[in-house]
Amino acid sequence: MNLNHKRDYVEVVYNEQERPLTDYPEQLTKYLVQRYDIADGQNILDIGCGRGEFLRGFMLCGLQGFGVDRSTAAQQLCPDAQLAVADIENAKLPYEDNFFDVVFSKSVIEHFYYPDNFMQEIFRVLKPGGLVITMCPDWEANMRIYFEDYTHRTPFTITSLRDIQLINGFENVECEFFRQLPILWRYPLMLILAEITRYITPAKLKPHSKFIRFAKEIMLLSSAYKPLIGSWEKSSEK
Repeated sequence: MNLNHKRDYVEVVYNEQERPLTDYPEQLTKYLVQRYDIADGQNILDIGCGRGEFLRGFMLCGLQGFGVDRSTAAQQLCPDAQLAVADIENAKLPYEDNFFDVVFSKSVIEHFYYPDNFMQEIFRVLKPGGLVITMCPDWEANMRIYFEDYTHRTPFTITSLRDIQLINGFENVECEFFRQLPILWRYPLMLILAEITRYITPAKLKPHSKFIRFAKEIMLLSSAYKPLIGSWEKSSEK
């Protein structure tokens, strides 16, 4: 009996027929680079990089791109990135300590049974003073559709996403609700229209309009930093 029959998650769930590539990843990565003042030439790790569209976006902004995933799908979009294949939930990341300036993940942390391990590995591979940017669905806003993705394991709220980073040694943690609508980043007053759209649109409706879809789907966006000097460093000196 062949038990090795599972298909590639990225290949199945993120196939280009059902989820075609768009320019949104480039818009988001450009926004994040500007918002967090990420310097040109810094090295960034995209954990769970999937097809590689966000990794490619960061590289177009001038960053040195590294990506790790169980899938090899990113090789097509990011041939110039340094890519690794690894079990990002159950094993150590294949990088040395204190290596990356920035670590990014989008819609990854909620897939783990033990997200503390994930945060500890991010802490380990970040340089002192390094930035971690984490995005995931907001459980409270998405609870009715959350487990349509059967690989979702740990729901997060704005409080729990903040706390898991504080518990694992990060500082200056900031978490907020975030909509994947570039027009709202430029014109925040349109948030009122997005809120009205979210409340009047049935929860189970899968709209064709991107504005309606992303007005309904609220994400969490957090940023945090590895301390320059902390208990982790003092203990290693003993």
